[in-house]
Amino acid sequence: MTIILIAFLSFVVLASVGFVLTSGGGSEVAAKRAQAIAVGAGTAARRKGQRGAVSKTPEERRKQIMLQLKESEQRERKARLSLTARLQHAGLAPNVKTFWIWSIALGLVASIAVLIFSRMPLAALGAGFAFGYGAPRWWLSFLAKRRTTKFTASFADAIDILVRGIKSGLPVYDGLKVIAKELPAPLGPEFQRLNENISIGMGLDLSLEKMCERMPTPELRFFTIVIAIQQKTGGNLAEALGNLSNVLRSRRMMREKVKALSGEAIASASIIGVLPPGVGLMIYLTNPVYMSTLLTDPRGNIMLLGGAVWMLCGILMMRKMINFKI
Repeated sequence: MTIILIAFLSFVVLASVGFVLTSGGGSEVAAKRAQAIAVGAGTAARRKGQRGAVSKTPEERRKQIMLQLKESEQRERKARLSLTARLQHAGLAPNVKTFWIWSIALGLVASIAVLIFSRMPLAALGAGFAFGYGAPRWWLSFLAKRRTTKFTASFADAIDILVRGIKSGLPVYDGLKVIAKELPAPLGPEFQRLNENISIGMGLDLSLEKMCERMPTPELRFFTIVIAIQQKTGGNLAEALGNLSNVLRSRRMMREKVKALSGEAIASASIIGVLPPGVGLMIYLTNPVYMSTLLTDPRGNIMLLGGAVWMLCGILMMRKMINFKI
């Protein structure tokens, strides 16, 4: 019995010593594993921080800005193809049905008037197409260009107001409200719609994208990209907007300088383009019999059509030569 008790106690002691030694080794391995995991996590965090730091370098910011500019240009190019976008750019109600009704009515009136006075179906058809399809779109382009010109002329002042508000401690939204209240149309109403979109819960970046759809100017795209980059990466917004204001003023000065240097070429192209139809009209008014052959004879009609085509090609070529993109 004593031998059995001694053997049992010896087994318990040896098992206890083995368990202690085994658990100590396991804890040491576990500690090493935990240390390795912690080191790996720290290394991964440092690498992520380094990637984040690298992504905030000026080079990466420039690449991000260029990428956003290309995307906005693609969206603007697609938007220009739709009639609804053209109506919005011109500041009109985007009612395509009403626009088509007025265009068809104008084309019918023009074709009927030409048919009554000239008795020429082809001329009436051409006049109907020109006044029903070309003239309304030209008028939309004229209104949109005039509106964007007014917007661009006051946009640098709007940015200066926002910069002064930020430096004085006002939030960005309060600065936008001041711009909407103080500046004239079309800049004031556009910022008013921007504030309304923000007040109903739409984000600032999405509201600016909607604003770019209504007013597709490069200056507004620059402003949108600066706000988007600042929201993602942080930084001094007042300084960034101040630099943007200086860039916009420099672009405006360059645009005015190019306009002054190309004024002579524009005047020459206008005179050359107006001279042939003007001379033909004067001859027709002074001596209708001399010009009536071109209007009554089929060969004269072909000559007039060929001359009009070549004149159009020349005008488009001169416009391409004197139209500078800044």
